[in-house]
Amino acid sequence: MSDAKEVLCVNAPVSGDVRPPGSKSITNRALILAALAGGRSELHGVLNSQDTQVMLDSLSGLGLDVRHDTSKHSCSVAGCGGRFVQPDADLWLENSGTSIRFLTSFCTVGNGQYRLDGVARMRERPIADLVSALNALGADVYCEDPTSGCPPVCVHGESRRLGGGATRIAGNISSQFLSSLLMAAPAAEAAVHLEVDGELVSKPYVTMTLEMMKAFGVSAEYPEDLSSFRIAPQTYCAQSYDIEPDASAASYFFGAAAVTGGTVTVQGLTKNALQGDVQFAAVLQQMGCDVQWNDSSVTVTGRSLHGVDIDMNAISDTAQTLSTVAVFADSPTTIRSVGHMRHKETDRISAVVTELRRAGIRAEEFDDGLRVYPGTPQPAEIQTYDDHRMAMSFSLLGLRASGIRILDPGCTAKTYPNYFEDLERLCRGSR
Repeated sequence: MSDAKEVLCVNAPVSGDVRPPGSKSITNRALILAALAGGRSELHGVLNSQDTQVMLDSLSGLGLDVRHDTSKHSCSVAGCGGRFVQPDADLWLENSGTSIRFLTSFCTVGNGQYRLDGVARMRERPIADLVSALNALGADVYCEDPTSGCPPVCVHGESRRLGGGATRIAGNISSQFLSSLLMAAPAAEAAVHLEVDGELVSKPYVTMTLEMMKAFGVSAEYPEDLSSFRIAPQTYCAQSYDIEPDASAASYFFGAAAVTGGTVTVQGLTKNALQGDVQFAAVLQQMGCDVQWNDSSVTVTGRSLHGVDIDMNAISDTAQTLSTVAVFADSPTTIRSVGHMRHKETDRISAVVTELRRAGIRAEEFDDGLRVYPGTPQPAEIQTYDDHRMAMSFSLLGLRASGIRILDPGCTAKTYPNYFEDLERLCRGSR
């Protein structure tokens, strides 16, 4: 792609069917679970993206037999049965927070020395709580710069491996810390007891992790509020596993229907999808859209949009999408309880407000959220901050307003390399 992408302004209802690529969240969890399992797993619907490729490369770098067929969107993984013997590895994770967090725990079941690092932004993303929790469970993990509490992270498995016991993890920074611990816990030498400190953000992602662990043959004990967990030593069983389309990516197509008054059907998702982000369609329903929950798809039809005041803690990866949809509502929209978004690929609250203002839209930020006022977008070059979700969400402005140019559109390769091609295909089919 070029250094800037001008969005095709359709100013007409966008309608049609689309199937986004496989879920990044499910793909990277499935790769970790398959790597920990005994036997060879076959994964289908695997996402081909930067974030999943760094996970695949890292697992190969740790000595696992991983065979990736991009043409068939499939992957075959020979699991290590909860113990791998690669003596050392230096893993480069780009800016994939999911990968570095999941792999940090995974490396504690190895018996070598492992270093995990990434781009400059990765070195600003906190991981100290996960490091402390792993050390409390008997591992030997540390940040190279202990004052920052951020990567690079080192794991010394030759001295101490994941032993078990009890630990606590903060719930308000990233649910990925808890998911990371949960997935590695069955490989510990003794039972693991996890306590969550404070309110847990993005609970649907933890539920996803637990459901996938169960699909790979492992059980965990926990109360309904997900405040604590007990996991006994177990070995995952190799599986043939199908990966859902990415519900976060689906939000942009649902949003396209909402802002243009069209009808878009996303294939492969249902109301009972593993991914909580499918509930973004329900948020659009609150704003006035029609939503059909079908047996193997979800359809959104755009209507007159009304502003909402909404807690998006559980589906924060779609908060940027809502921010741009909100521009075309008839009253302000307030998004709350998403303070943890400040620790993502960029400070997503500040970045969204800055870029909306750049496009002439009134927007305000506060500690844990933002408010967006209705307006008419003006021509603007949208900075994306090396954040795939900034590029995809702000493309919705350009469907209704000329002159919206997305800078560094190639950053969508992190999770959706062909996003702009798929969006244009949908738009041109509607003209």
